[in-house]
Amino acid sequence: MKHPLPASPAHIGVLRLSALGDVCNLVPTIRALQRQWPDARITWIIGKGEHSLLAGMSGVEFVVYDKATGLAGMRELWRQLADTRFDVLLHMQQALRASVLSLGLKADLRVGYDKARAKDAQHWFTHRQLAPHPRAHVLESFLDFARLLGVEDLSLAWDMPIPAAARDEAAALTGDAPYLLMSPCANPRLRNFRNWSAEGYASVVEHAWVQHGLKTVLTGGGSTQEREMGSRIQALSQPGAVIDAIGGSSLKGLLALIDGARAVVAPDSGPVHMANALNTPVVGLFATTNPDRAAPYCWREHVVNRYPDAVRQFLHKDPETLPWGQRVRHPDAMSLIQADDVIRHLEAVLDTAASRQEREPSDEA
Repeated sequence: MKHPLPASPAHIGVLRLSALGDVCNLVPTIRALQRQWPDARITWIIGKGEHSLLAGMSGVEFVVYDKATGLAGMRELWRQLADTRFDVLLHMQQALRASVLSLGLKADLRVGYDKARAKDAQHWFTHRQLAPHPRAHVLESFLDFARLLGVEDLSLAWDMPIPAAARDEAAALTGDAPYLLMSPCANPRLRNFRNWSAEGYASVVEHAWVQHGLKTVLTGGGSTQEREMGSRIQALSQPGAVIDAIGGSSLKGLLALIDGARAVVAPDSGPVHMANALNTPVVGLFATTNPDRAAPYCWREHVVNRYPDAVRQFLHKDPETLPWGQRVRHPDAMSLIQADDVIRHLEAVLDTAASRQEREPSDEA
């Protein structure tokens, strides 16, 4: 017997800890739930870094779990929520750690992914599973939770909060100059070969500088890999064309930088989804991950997509035969991306942005 769905939940729990791009893709689901049930209380259990990105989001209570604290952190979180019972818990993290964390939460109904999408046997930890949705984009997979609950308006909205201090932080780095934002490195995890070449990025920097008068702001974390990449790009670029802000901004500051950029260029990583959430034109660089599943959702047509080529060349398979979401873990996959392709898509998104500005009424109208 299926557990019944709540007709009008008073308290909705959301369990999604990571990652930065994924929590950006989840926000439209939160906004859809808020439109359907404006009086419902929403509590989102989230990772530490992800919370620093979304802090201040309207109508959401955040409970932060730092993955570095392990089981001790879980016990503390369970104590914190000991008197809380959710009408429905949306278990939106396909990982065993999140499923273990869910065991200490009280909920009348636990909703998770269908068996085809559930990882680490997540369906064992839930009462109800989503309807199958083969080959779904990550954002659509999150919206499936709202669909199951009967939410009617699934239009996309983000309204990501950017405090004044973050805008001041961004302005201190960029001044008044118009700029392109480039986040050259993805998360440096083991065998996560998502980074393009310094030479390729420098070609895009040159084009933006010479053809559009745009400086390029480099952003990223403070890892050695990222700092070295930034130094190589700057060394290959004309003097004055690059502002190296790698390791120099908070996550809220990065949001402000993205919001003020004419466009963003980055591989499959958090900044492409942050740009998507802020409606900043974005060119995503994809070869090791499938953009049909993970591209910046509203800018999918402007992705530089070499994933099918990488599958054929390095996996020796037809892309249509692969399990959904399979990655090409080969260090040469991103070399299939050519600078001319990136520049062509950059020109397209800059034109799109200019056309939008022309159609929008001015503040003086």
